[in-house]
Formats: sequence, structure tokens, C-alpha cells
Amino acid sequence: MMAWWNALSLATQIFYCIAIPSTLILLIQTVLLFIGVGGDVDADDLSGDFDAPESTDGVFGDNDPDVDFDAEGDLGLRVFTFRGVIAFLVVFGWVGIAMDASGISLWVTMPVAIVCGAAMMLFLALILKAVMGLRSDGNTDNRNAVGMSGKVQLTVPANRAGEGKVHVMLQGAYVERDAVTDDEDAIPTGAEVVVVGVSGITTLVVKRK
Repeated sequence: MMAWWNALSLATQIFYCIAIPSTLILLIQTVLLFIGVGGDVDADDLSGDFDAPESTDGVFGDNDPDVDFDAEGDLGLRVFTFRGVIAFLVVFGWVGIAMDASGISLWVTMPVAIVCGAAMMLFLALILKAVMGLRSDGNTDNRNAVGMSGKVQLTVPANRAGEGKVHVMLQGAYVERDAVTDDEDAIPTGAEVVVVGVSGITTLVVKRK
């Protein structure tokens, strides 16, 4: 193994040191994404930052905050993300290894590897933008969750004393949303609830089943 490594040129060794760790990170990211732990874009992330007035009745349509909500406003092209940088390093490293092994000059290899890495970053950014656009097109209306059952992920305080988290089925997707309740008792984690209204834009009003 050491003999093989020592036989490589310095440039190839550097390319391997870039390609192998970044590829491992990319594989870990991909596995986490498939099991629902990492990197997924939640529809709540499309809402932007705003301060909504506190709801009083939880009946959707009557207490929507008086703000301009634009889900499309946060769908800009995001090239320089962590995932994008990792993708750049993966492509940069392996292209560099392949070209250097073919005997191509380093002065040619470097620009080509950089261009290929940048192209991958741009491609990934376009893919993510398209996915976010699909998520925001018809899948952000929380009013469609009314009447649906769900499960508490973070305790929902009683009498709207604070917000908890619930998982509900919303237009064919299993999503997490903030939730409040008018119940006299807090709804603990794991309890089943039903959505009875919407408070503001993203907060659901639930009651225990």
C-alpha cells in the first residue's frame, strides 16, 4: 500500500486527499438524507423570517397575519452551500486523479478539474431549486391539514402557553409543523392528535384524540 502511495506524484496524492474524504462525506450525507435525518428541505424553510401576531381563535382565514408572504422569495439559486462545496471537492478530486493518471499536464488538469467541480455545484444548486419550487407549489397551505390526524413530536403546552411540534399528513407528504392547543392539559410526546384549525401561517391548532 505504501509503495503504491509513494509511487504516485505529489499532485495525485493531493487529489486523493481531497477526493476520498469528500466522497465519504457525500455518501454519509446521502445515507442520512434517505433515512430522513439530513439535508431535506422542509416547507417551513420557504416561509422566510417574519413576526406573526399571536393567534386568538385558531379558525383559519380569520387570524392570518397581515404580512406579505412570498414562498418564491427564498427560492434563489444557492450555489455555495455545504453540500455544494462537498460536491465540488468530489468532482474536482476524481477528475484531477483521472487526468493526472492519464499523463495530462497539471496546468491543464487544474483548470479542467475546477470547471468540472463548479459545474457540479451549479447542477446541484439547480436541482435543489427545482425541488424547493415543487415543495412550494401547492404544498404549503396548512389549511389542508385541518381534520387530519397526527402525532406529537414535542409536547404541546396547554391553553396555548407555547408551541410544540406535531407530524401530520399534508397533501400526500408527512411533515412536521408547530402546534398549539386549547386543551386544558398539555399533550405529551407520542400522543395522537387531530388538527382543528390553523393559527397564522405555519402553526396548527390541535386537540388530543
